[in-house]
Amino acid sequence: MVVAVFAIAMAWVESAVVYYLRTKLDRIEPYQAHPLPLIGGLGTAELVREAATLIMLLTVGILAGRTWRSRLGYAAIAFGVWDIFYYIFLKVLCGWPHSLWDWDILFLLPLPWWGPVLAPVSIAILMILWGTLVSTWPIVESNSSQWKPWCLNFIGVVLALYVFMADSMRVAGDGVRALRNMLPDSFNWPLFCLALVLMAAPIIQVLFLPGNRERRLRTLYYQGWINYFQRKKKNPANSDWSEPRESQPKGADKREHWIAARDSREQDVNQ
Repeated sequence: MVVAVFAIAMAWVESAVVYYLRTKLDRIEPYQAHPLPLIGGLGTAELVREAATLIMLLTVGILAGRTWRSRLGYAAIAFGVWDIFYYIFLKVLCGWPHSLWDWDILFLLPLPWWGPVLAPVSIAILMILWGTLVSTWPIVESNSSQWKPWCLNFIGVVLALYVFMADSMRVAGDGVRALRNMLPDSFNWPLFCLALVLMAAPIIQVLFLPGNRERRLRTLYYQGWINYFQRKKKNPANSDWSEPRESQPKGADKREHWIAARDSREQDVNQ
């Protein structure tokens, strides 16, 4: 919750700064002739500001999490929430974007990224979903196939970056002026959808990995637990309270005793 609040506040700051810049340059709608006019020293400041924003979102994830997985998860949540609310607040401030299909300049590093608003919002939703899963759900590590979904994710990220910067790369050889004046003609939706599916591979792994699925089903098996307690209520144990109680196990013995009791309860539940 704190991470989301921080990201929403950052989104307002981001949208306000972009609103100031676009008002000064008369570029409230970025998709128009000469979309990136010369702005003197503000250009360098804008590039550094973008990098600083990413560092801040990563930092809040590091501060919120306790393990490397949860830290990356919270950072992904922060980035996704920030990106979505950035467009929401821009709509409030200046009435743009008019729809999810409007073109936008997404980033300037290392080249201008162009794409419809729906494209970054789709990635933001994936990031929020993955971040929520890995930061709140119990994850079973897989020794053999842990790297495979991340390889697919990396390929998806590369494809998405290519789609965003394809037009900029096409004119980059013509110099800075060509980059500033370039307007994309079309967006490669088929390739981007493929990239989106590949980027979702870690989410699919968390949702459908056999060990994780079994643990979640065990946690969500409410009816089994209800039946277990109903049987216990009908057939309570006849304890002899006059006999002395056994001493409680300690240390490793206590852990073994707890594991045995848990397994016994689960066997009763599954009956």
